[in-house]
Amino acid sequence: MPRHARIDAPGAVHHIMVRGVARSAIFYDDVDKDRFLDRVGNILAEEKAICYAFALLSNHAHLLLRSGSKSLADIMRRLLTGYAVSFNKRHKRSGHLFQNRYKSILCEEEPYLLELARYIHLNPLRVRLVESLDRLDSCPYCGHFAIMGQHERQWLDSGYVLKEFSDEAATARSLYRAFVEAGASKGRRNDLVGGGFIRSNKGWRPGKDRRKSDERILGGSDFVLEALKASQETWERSHALKINGIDFIAVRDYAARLFELNPEDLLLPGKYRNRVAARSVLCYFCVRELGMTCTAIAERLGIGQPAVSVATARGEQLVKEKGFRLPEGRK
Repeated sequence: MPRHARIDAPGAVHHIMVRGVARSAIFYDDVDKDRFLDRVGNILAEEKAICYAFALLSNHAHLLLRSGSKSLADIMRRLLTGYAVSFNKRHKRSGHLFQNRYKSILCEEEPYLLELARYIHLNPLRVRLVESLDRLDSCPYCGHFAIMGQHERQWLDSGYVLKEFSDEAATARSLYRAFVEAGASKGRRNDLVGGGFIRSNKGWRPGKDRRKSDERILGGSDFVLEALKASQETWERSHALKINGIDFIAVRDYAARLFELNPEDLLLPGKYRNRVAARSVLCYFCVRELGMTCTAIAERLGIGQPAVSVATARGEQLVKEKGFRLPEGRK
């Protein structure tokens, strides 16, 4: 069964989970974790995005982010590609580090933000990385540590979480910790991993039949419907282009015309300036307009999936600067 495209909404809250390929480790030691968090902080600052919660474990990581003006895909592409390159270089390894697709859930802020922050911060305790809540208080690779005032991470908006409990810092931390402690016995929360509502003839309602639910969204009925509507509009654009004959070859030919190249040149190796620019525009339109996966494009171009991700980001800048627009049909 084909996987649904992620629902990306700039400015919205997203619960993100990334895992190592074949569940292998993505952090070998604390140096890796520090490098990952440094990269998170730098990228969030540049993209004007916000983090409310995080937890790093040996083979996966959780982030609770509010994306900025750019898409979540841009943030995650920079984070995961950059970290993977650094990790492989440091440990003298090659190949993929992460599973091809990170999981992201679009979340309704009220009432889920606090519940998700607690759920994410309890991960080290649930998997017994730490033995007690007292040990969690001093776990540096979990946002709980920073919210408790043990260590400041400027890119983690601790105040946003704490203000829900009290305007006085010490009182807020005490109430927040009691809130976390109350959730410690609840274990894995299926109601917080997306698909909290299923569709029936009577509309949207809470349900346990997860086969009928949409695991990309966590929220109430109005929020779910609005998110799906926005997603459907994006899908309709992609579908309309394909019906009108806009496919990989059509986009390749269009990108070649923009830079006065032969279409076949875009499939050849080399770092000639015009060829790199044309391939970047090709990657951008195929990913963002046609909804193709980076893996599929990489196979057509004979390059790696990370290279397609980098080219897509470069292509986005070119498209915005030059005002390029993909034709509605073949010419």
